[in-house]
Amino acid sequence: MARTLTNTPAPSDPAKTARLVIWILLGVIVAGGVIWYAVFTATKPTPPHAATHAQLVREDSHRVTSPSTEKAQLVEFLDFECESCRAAEPLVQQLKQEYGDRITFVHRYFPLPGHRNSGTAALAVEAAAAQGKYEQMAAKLFETQPQWGEKQDSQGALFRTFAQELGLDLDAYDAAVTDEQTKDRIRKDVTDGTALGVTGTPTFFLGGEKLVLSGEADFRQKLADAAK
Repeated sequence: MARTLTNTPAPSDPAKTARLVIWILLGVIVAGGVIWYAVFTATKPTPPHAATHAQLVREDSHRVTSPSTEKAQLVEFLDFECESCRAAEPLVQQLKQEYGDRITFVHRYFPLPGHRNSGTAALAVEAAAAQGKYEQMAAKLFETQPQWGEKQDSQGALFRTFAQELGLDLDAYDAAVTDEQTKDRIRKDVTDGTALGVTGTPTFFLGGEKLVLSGEADFRQKLADAAK
């Protein structure tokens, strides 16, 4: 993943400091090992209909931009409890604004084993997605991550209050959170990511190639080149 920038910005420049923090956090990636979905697979085997080969993008993957003419796809494997993902989110949103008319931005789940509530968060987002509120719930979880991240008790009740705030049908939300199909949906993303060599978050693929980034300028340039 990304390594930290070599030129340390002056502390008096908040914008440069924020960018530096983003790339420092992007460099601190939790490595592989036992993936979160094993919590589910320990008691339920992989369904027989699951794909046997990895795919970067599937028909049901969450596309957060819809360019009329697609030049490339930027696929992000993310964890809503991951501080690096939250730190990168403002930059990703900027890039989405700049290149979303030419590049399809795709989100895929990759909850990490070291995060107690990353799987619960993914379930909450997927349950919201079933009611057309994927982006709203994803944004809410990143916004509130300092409130619930790194907690050792389940934050499912808090996520349910977020669903209520978003105006979701809570009966349908509750049913989706406990539905094995929702868990299967997340397992599928993790299985694909693992097969593709994802070991931490955020991990980006652009035009089918895994990105190795040296900083914000490098990220912008790669998207600019892909968008031509």
